[in-house]
Amino acid sequence: MFKHLDKLLNRSTGLTAATALFSLMSLTLVDVTGRKFFNNSVPGGLELTEILMVIVIFGALPLVSWRSEHVVFDSLDPFIPDWLKGIQLRLVHLVSASVFGFLAQLMVMRAQRFAEYGDTTVHLQLSIAPVAWIMAALLAITALVHLLFVFKPGINSAAADSGAHS
Repeated sequence: MFKHLDKLLNRSTGLTAATALFSLMSLTLVDVTGRKFFNNSVPGGLELTEILMVIVIFGALPLVSWRSEHVVFDSLDPFIPDWLKGIQLRLVHLVSASVFGFLAQLMVMRAQRFAEYGDTTVHLQLSIAPVAWIMAALLAITALVHLLFVFKPGINSAAADSGAHS
């Protein structure tokens, strides 16, 4: 099951983040070339850059959590007994799932407000609501990843030490 979920996350959120990153790189290349050689930048380039950055960052969140590649504060680990490390890891995942779930809920409320008011970007007049919905969905997926690890059998001190969940 975990291998299928790994493939699903890689093909969905990973591909989304990678595509947005490539688009951001291409946009930057065209924008800089246009300014340097033609004295003209891409209209709305800043707005597109902001949207693409959001997709890169929020698209990577589920994968970072799935692979345990996030920043870890482990200075106290030598003082924690082995029997407590599995409990600590589950507690960390529970707190993380709660925080990401709460943030997803806040983003849903914000997306609804953007849609209700018809908020758009200044220059290109792109609707902001779809971007907020994407952020909410990716936050919810990240929360589900952490929630899965709370209940995953076999989390123990070895998993806590290696950070591996596969």
